[in-house]
Amino acid sequence: MPERHRPLSLSVLMLMTLAGCAAAPAPEPDPEHREQIEQYRTSREERLRKADGWLTLVGLFWLEPGDNPMGSDASNKVVLPAGAAPPRAGNLVYDGREVRLIAEPGVEILVEDVSVTDRILLADADGGPDVVRLGRLRLYVIRREERVGIRVKDPESPVRLEFHGLDYFPVGSAYRVVGEFRPFPEPREIELATAVGTRAHMLVPGEIAFSLGGREHTLLPLVDSPDETEFFLIFRDETSGAETYGAGRYLYADLEDDKVVLDFNKAYNPPCAFTAFATCSLPPPENRIASRIEAGEKAYAGH
Repeated sequence: MPERHRPLSLSVLMLMTLAGCAAAPAPEPDPEHREQIEQYRTSREERLRKADGWLTLVGLFWLEPGDNPMGSDASNKVVLPAGAAPPRAGNLVYDGREVRLIAEPGVEILVEDVSVTDRILLADADGGPDVVRLGRLRLYVIRREERVGIRVKDPESPVRLEFHGLDYFPVGSAYRVVGEFRPFPEPREIELATAVGTRAHMLVPGEIAFSLGGREHTLLPLVDSPDETEFFLIFRDETSGAETYGAGRYLYADLEDDKVVLDFNKAYNPPCAFTAFATCSLPPPENRIASRIEAGEKAYAGH
């Protein structure tokens, strides 16, 4: 999740929203908002460039029951980058419930800085993940409904080494609007498609109604538990597939007294905009905005 920044007061934002709804979004933001967005963008790029960030993702292998040998040799089920691992580094034994790591004799594998030869690995959805260190590589188990996979990260990934920064629309204060949260009597569970064909389930506590450029829209916010007040939004708009990433963009927004500040200047690309090995959730049909949101990140030209 991108780092959070101190927002402007809700009353100031509401006044700016009312002014912005009467006309097309103004090109010039107020100085405080511009500074906030510039800080956000700096933080966003720093997180992407980190040695364990999304740009380092080089593999995702869905495990099969039984043996899943791993190493740099192409005959392995889990093929690691050439030169970064031995031809045969170990075996991932999946029994349909747990993943057991067995290291090859003489191969050093660390988990939490402790050398291991035989260990059950916790997945991300099971209280983990346990991060496996094999030389410069980092591996960990992910669980997506009935499927279990191993994710591989390499700080020397070409995507990371060749990363040239992000492209953005100009900062526009009229693209920061105050929406009204309309809660449902009970949160609803929603099923989301993902970029790799799996399914994700999240809760929808209600809907957010907002006005932008004189047009009315609604979005479904997503949460993991009913008491959360930080909303996660996945949306597409009329720039998707052209100026912006075709699968949609992500945005976080906070709930405060039945109001939600939607700052589309902080809309960002999901990890699958940079790598084919991410399992990004896609927008629900209800979150397709029939307007151009010319704010936030543009499509990444390097992928």
